[in-house]
Amino acid sequence: MTSTSLRSRALRLLESVTTPLLPSDYLDLVDPLRAGADLRGRIEAIRSETRDAATVVIRPGRGWRGHVPGQYVRIGIDVAGVRQWRAYSVTSARPDGRITITVKAIPDGKVSNHIVRHAKVGTIIQLDQASGEFVIPAKRPAKTLFLTAGSGITPVMGMLRGHQLDDVVLLHSAPTADDVIFGAELRGLRDRIRLIELHTDTDGMLDVSRIDEHVPDWAERETWACGPQGLLNAVEEHWDQRGIANRLHTERFRPSVLVTGEGGPVTFSRTGKTIEADGSTPLLDVGEQNGVLMPSGCRMGICFGCVSPLREGAVRDLRTGEITTAAPGDGVIIQTCVSAAASACDIDR
Repeated sequence: MTSTSLRSRALRLLESVTTPLLPSDYLDLVDPLRAGADLRGRIEAIRSETRDAATVVIRPGRGWRGHVPGQYVRIGIDVAGVRQWRAYSVTSARPDGRITITVKAIPDGKVSNHIVRHAKVGTIIQLDQASGEFVIPAKRPAKTLFLTAGSGITPVMGMLRGHQLDDVVLLHSAPTADDVIFGAELRGLRDRIRLIELHTDTDGMLDVSRIDEHVPDWAERETWACGPQGLLNAVEEHWDQRGIANRLHTERFRPSVLVTGEGGPVTFSRTGKTIEADGSTPLLDVGEQNGVLMPSGCRMGICFGCVSPLREGAVRDLRTGEITTAAPGDGVIIQTCVSAAASACDIDR
């Protein structure tokens, strides 16, 4: 008997002993950051930045491919038994392989408040690979303007830490000087950048139509803007009116709120079918029973053949009870053979 067939028999024996879990599930308990596992990270430190913002130091698993300054990473973290996914800018890349995200707690923000006020060192979180186009191009601009407010400073901080840029102006808004995330570090960069702070409690909100009072040559600068929706809408309109929209790059953070329960309408977006599902029937069966072509190797002993993107909504893992959520377009990967609807959801099938 060959060594390959012996390994195959040993693996089948292990699977029969550990069912419904797989041997890899037990390996994940011992070494969750191992090569070949789902990408995860371990929280190694949490430090306060302001009264409502904190920087989280994360050691990614061995599958982490790195990032470009300005990109974001989606993290999955369990809050009150529900797995929530959110996107946060990578604010630094450390030489020891760790990365940081900086989170600002927003009113009624379930995930942001949990991370800032309750997250613990040692927690294992899920990770996606870094993505995003809010980055500095290979050909560096001669003159740069960063226009930010609140937590919109986070991707820009990643850029300032990751690049040496010429002729930089940073115009940043926050309620007070103490509310400026990275305030001390930014003020220490005055030899590299021109920093303009607007403290809205005393100075009022930025009037984008009067930006030339702060930055007279703003129209000549390649601009990266990140902040609240209202600010970005005004910026886009102003740049468009001047006919220089091609010089503007914006990043919008989109929080999502989802109410979960038992079951709900399941849309299979490729086929256009919507089926009312209960909270106990696997989505694989829901699709197959209604004529949707669902990939699957489960019945032949091939695990993970049934994975599909969850475009929107929430599903419950029938083995553990854990809930995984996705906002529109996220494409979180789920196993349809062990996942049931926990709200209205959209499956990319």
